[in-house]
Amino acid sequence: MILVGTCGFPRSRREVFRTLDIVEIQETFYDPPPVEKARILRREAPEGFIFSVKAWQVVTHSSKSPTMKRMKRKLEGDPSEYGLLRPTERNLKAWEIVEEYARELRARFIVFQTPPSLGYSDQALRWIDDFFSTITKKGFELGWEPRGSWNDEENREKLCSLLNKHRIIHIVDILRRDPCTQDSEIPLYTRLHGLGGGEVNYRYKYTDKDLEELYNRLVSSNRREALALFNNIYMWDDAKRFKYLLHQKLGQSTGFSGSP
Repeated sequence: MILVGTCGFPRSRREVFRTLDIVEIQETFYDPPPVEKARILRREAPEGFIFSVKAWQVVTHSSKSPTMKRMKRKLEGDPSEYGLLRPTERNLKAWEIVEEYARELRARFIVFQTPPSLGYSDQALRWIDDFFSTITKKGFELGWEPRGSWNDEENREKLCSLLNKHRIIHIVDILRRDPCTQDSEIPLYTRLHGLGGGEVNYRYKYTDKDLEELYNRLVSSNRREALALFNNIYMWDDAKRFKYLLHQKLGQSTGFSGSP
């Protein structure tokens, strides 16, 4: 089955719930909101709608990351004790905040996205292994989108071994690179950031040919489930167009009616 969603709410929640299958909550990356907001979202969403939560940046990013400027709360203790998927006491406490929000939302997925500055090293491999060994999952399906040198061919085997050891979904932009080979029962989760130079190109609008290629790659993955989440300026239109393509290709119940 192929499910379609967006990273964030590009339209009203009611319209998104009516049209798409999944939404990845982005607020939790910058500064997790009160858990009451998670309860409200869950009440508003129809039965079966899937939520994914993006893990808090203080767990995944350096305290010097420019995205930290969008965080309002003041961190306890030394900022250098946070971030980079290290198994520090501060990171583990921050993880509990993410986990609580995801639990109240009844989210299915939690997504870790790390910056290119957290590149591959033997030391980083060890501490990330320790981090994933230490945190409690409590029924969530975890995914990691590593950027930077983790994606270099010489590091791929070690990355894939780490992910498969912990049954962590290897999240990629599948129109840019292939994910690790994983058990067919592990969902394929792709975050689509636009094509072109660099890791992301948020201003890119996907062509019909791109969406055909996306469909072909998801189908050929042989996973029991594939989730395609658009993360570009045109995410709403692109997601609707891809839903319509699925409707035409598969005749699958996509929750979408009419033309894109």
